[in-house]
Amino acid sequence: MGALQDRDGRRRRLATGRGGGGDVTPEEEWGTQLLKHLTSTGIALAEARELAGDALAEAAAAGIDPRAMYGPAVAYASTVAQAVRSATATAAPLSRTRGPVVLRLHGVSKRYRRRRVLKNVHLSLRAGEVAAIVGANGSGKSTLLNICAGLTRATSGVVERTARVGYAPQQDGVAPLLTPEEHFRLFGAVHRMGRKKAAAIGTGLASRLGWRPREGVVVAHLSGGTQQKLNVVLSELNRPELILLDEPYQGFDQGSYVDFWDQVFRWRDGGAGILVVTHMLHDLDRVDHVLELQPVEEP
Repeated sequence: MGALQDRDGRRRRLATGRGGGGDVTPEEEWGTQLLKHLTSTGIALAEARELAGDALAEAAAAGIDPRAMYGPAVAYASTVAQAVRSATATAAPLSRTRGPVVLRLHGVSKRYRRRRVLKNVHLSLRAGEVAAIVGANGSGKSTLLNICAGLTRATSGVVERTARVGYAPQQDGVAPLLTPEEHFRLFGAVHRMGRKKAAAIGTGLASRLGWRPREGVVVAHLSGGTQQKLNVVLSELNRPELILLDEPYQGFDQGSYVDFWDQVFRWRDGGAGILVVTHMLHDLDRVDHVLELQPVEEP
C-alpha cells in the first residue's frame, strides 16, 4: 500500500501545488510543470494529474530525479501528449484547396561520423498547408529543418523544395550591430527589393506580431523575444512559397505567441507552405500534418 499511498499523495500535492510540509521539492516542481504543460495540450485535468503523478512515482521508485529520468518537463509532456493524442493528431485532412508540393522529403537520413541523427524521414508539404515537427530533445528536429533549408546536407534520401524559401532559425539569425530597418534593407537587397519598399514591408509585417521597430536601436539592445520577432519577419520578407520556422516564438509573451500562430495561418491562407518545429502541442489540432521524430537508436 505504501507505493499507492505515495502516488496518491503526490497527486494531491500536484493538485494544490504544495509539498507535504509547505515546501515544494524540485521533483514536485517538475511534476507541477509537467501537469501545466499536459493540460495546455488539451488533456483533461484528471488524466493529466494521473500521468504526472505516475511519472513522479516511477522516478521515486527508481530512486532517480525525474529531471534526469525524463528530461525537461515540457519535452516529456510533448512526448506523452503526442502518444495520448496520436489518433487526433492524424485526423483526416481539411477540405481546403491545396496548391503544388513545395517540399518533399523521401527517406531522408543524417549521420555525423558514428552518430545517426535522422533515419528514413518522409514528408510531403503543399502550398496552403502547415506541418509541425515535434519530438523529444535530441530527436533531430533542428537538423531536419536545416536540411530543408539547404544549410545541412542529408547523408541519404531525397530533398525537393521550391526555390522561394524563408527561414527563421532558433538563434543566431540576426546581426547584433544592425538595426531592424537595416536588416529589412539588407535582406530586401538580396531579393532585389528597393530600400524603401523593404523597410515598409518589414515594418508592416512586424506590426502583425505586435511590434513596431524603434529607429536607431540596434538588435543587441532588443530583448530575446523581439529578436525572434525580427527573425520571423525576415523569413517572410520576400513572400516565400515555403517558410521554415525553428521554434521561433522563444521569449514571446502570451499575446505575441497568439499573434505568431495567427500569422502562421495567414501565411497558409495566402498560399504558402509552412514547416514549424514546435514543442507546444495545444495548436496541433489546427495544422495539416504532424511529423513526430524519435531519437534514433543505434543497433
